[in-house]
Amino acid sequence: MVPYVPDSSRGPLRLAVLADSDTRWKWGALTARRIAPESSVDGFLLRGRATPTARQLAETDTGVEEPEEITAINFLRLIADLQETDTRNPDKPNKANNTAKTADNSGEDDAPYDALILACVGGTVQAMLHGLARAWHGTPRRTVVITGYVGVVYEKLTDGLLLRHGADIVLANSPHDVARFREQFSGVRADASAVTECALPFLAGAPYDPGAVERGERPYRVVFAVQPSVPGTRKDRAYLLERAVEHARRHPDREVVLKLRSKPGEHTTHIEELPYQRLAERIKGETPANFNLAYGNMGEVLDGTDLLVTVSSTAALESLHRGIPTAVLSDLGIREQHGNHYFLGSGCFASWDELDGGHVPTPDPAWLADQGLGRDPEAAFAPARERLVTLVEQAAGHGLPPLDPYYTVRTAPGYLPGVLARHGLDVKGEPVAGFQGGPDPTTGVRGASKRLLRRTARGAYRAGVQRVAPLIRRWGQL
Repeated sequence: MVPYVPDSSRGPLRLAVLADSDTRWKWGALTARRIAPESSVDGFLLRGRATPTARQLAETDTGVEEPEEITAINFLRLIADLQETDTRNPDKPNKANNTAKTADNSGEDDAPYDALILACVGGTVQAMLHGLARAWHGTPRRTVVITGYVGVVYEKLTDGLLLRHGADIVLANSPHDVARFREQFSGVRADASAVTECALPFLAGAPYDPGAVERGERPYRVVFAVQPSVPGTRKDRAYLLERAVEHARRHPDREVVLKLRSKPGEHTTHIEELPYQRLAERIKGETPANFNLAYGNMGEVLDGTDLLVTVSSTAALESLHRGIPTAVLSDLGIREQHGNHYFLGSGCFASWDELDGGHVPTPDPAWLADQGLGRDPEAAFAPARERLVTLVEQAAGHGLPPLDPYYTVRTAPGYLPGVLARHGLDVKGEPVAGFQGGPDPTTGVRGASKRLLRRTARGAYRAGVQRVAPLIRRWGQL
């Protein structure tokens, strides 16, 4: 394993994580801790539909200070301001123990970050790459840019990857993903050298202990890990819920837990228009006493799980990594739109009928190895640590080359401008005049008033997007 060895003259590395949802924040913050264990980490959350609540942030359990909410344009302004300060003071060393930055650059430490993790959806990553390229244009040195995926990549592989191309490090969570990512980049004659193997940073926890039930420490526990948008119809979601309840009725000696991602009104990476909590209120008859709904950190839930059931949740990878019996449901078919086709060859497919009858799937060892499951997480992140150290040293020496995304106005003139415009940038990566995202005062009476107004507006926006709009869409289906 390659140890994390920062330049002693520079001190510990300074990383920033830009995320756009609770799950991506968790991935980004934990990845920062994995690839640079001694680093200091500043967090930033893009303001928008999926901006997490305080409860959702607490559930991520990253150990990183609560991130600062910011707009895309103000984040780029912050990075540009830090770069300008560094350009004026090229011999000033980075300091450790920095404090959070604000868009007016009033933080105690005004040195640029050593690395920036873009934990965002592909279009946002592409916009940030172009915006950052503009911010760093003509500068002698710049920050290392890292991106990747929160979980399994089962859809829009080409689209999502090419939107991430241009980062210095594109993290791939398994040997399987490394081969796929490099093949995609090479297929369009794009540089594939940034693809770097690692693992999902939340693959951790104690190995499964089947003896806990035998010793009478707890009942046999079945956990159904639900997803916000898979499946998408009321009929299919109600079916899965009813089958979980029926499993509890058939096995009164078991505890059946419906593991929920978010509360009604909260959003995560995907929109949940039909929360299982609401569907549970409509179940005919009383639910059995051994059936429960649960929130909380998935790792803590898995500590007491004997069988993890899901359609295609990343929780299946966490479960398999720890050796917990895992069932990927085939009831609604093995279909690309459900994402469960990703588990072909895993040996984990099963139906509720089979589970009711006592079947416990046995995973295929070769499939697990190809997915990077069961490995020592520290060893899995060694290539990423090594590449990060190399790039940071290069940045501090003769500098890194300019960011060079595959998509430009020459390669994608009908696609890229729209991607950038959604984030208030023109084709040069510059902010569009009049686009919302001006300076955010954070001090004084005027700043407090603006923060209050912003929170109120944000609450109204979320209510409209998360509650009113789905209701209108459902009315239209009647």
